[in-house]
Amino acid sequence: MDNAHTTALVQGASRGIGLETVRQLLDRGRTRRVFATCRAPESAQALAELAAHHPGRLEVLPLDVQDEASIEAAAVAVRQSTDRLALVLNVSGVLQGSGFSPEKKLGHVEPSALRTVFEINAFGPLLVAKHFHPFLRHDGRSVFASLSARVGSISDNRLGGWYAYRASKAAQNMFTKTISIELQRIAPRAIVVGLHPGTVDTDLSRPFQRNVPEGKLLSPAQSVEALLSVLDKLGPE
Repeated sequence: MDNAHTTALVQGASRGIGLETVRQLLDRGRTRRVFATCRAPESAQALAELAAHHPGRLEVLPLDVQDEASIEAAAVAVRQSTDRLALVLNVSGVLQGSGFSPEKKLGHVEPSALRTVFEINAFGPLLVAKHFHPFLRHDGRSVFASLSARVGSISDNRLGGWYAYRASKAAQNMFTKTISIELQRIAPRAIVVGLHPGTVDTDLSRPFQRNVPEGKLLSPAQSVEALLSVLDKLGPE
């Protein structure tokens, strides 16, 4: 982010790309303060260690994207410290979980899995935008960004399968586009963007890395460095 003394919020920051994003933002001298959110701050040891190394610059807050009340509460907590953010970054996402995994065929589609995946991947970023977009309505540069995925592209779907994940990311992309249209009217300096992080060596991708071409599997540090570089170069247009 090119603003001096910026303040950022990273949603879904307890591990993987989210944790690495917090780390790199704190290492940037021009990021004054970071709010990091996760479902269970009391068990987020790595975030606690970062907070200890950066006293006064990192605040960890509870936020569960499947619970709108917790999103609203996090926004209220942030507002006690500031009324403006330079960056809101959604990192939370799910591909598989307890009792479900990416569907290989129609017979594997389960309503309960669809609901969970859509709540986290699509509804979550939209609800974060609902409660945090007022922080982006200021006279400085601001960014609302969500991690999406290439498999959410309808035109690029060549293999099929993965119904819940593909469709939830496509829905997230539509939500992001629609948010951008509204914010263009009420926050003309705000930038709204969906990001593809590449295939990153995290818990989400680990069971599916076998067919990743050599050199295409990124570490969280590589992915976050590239993502932040993209965000630095974006303008409202």
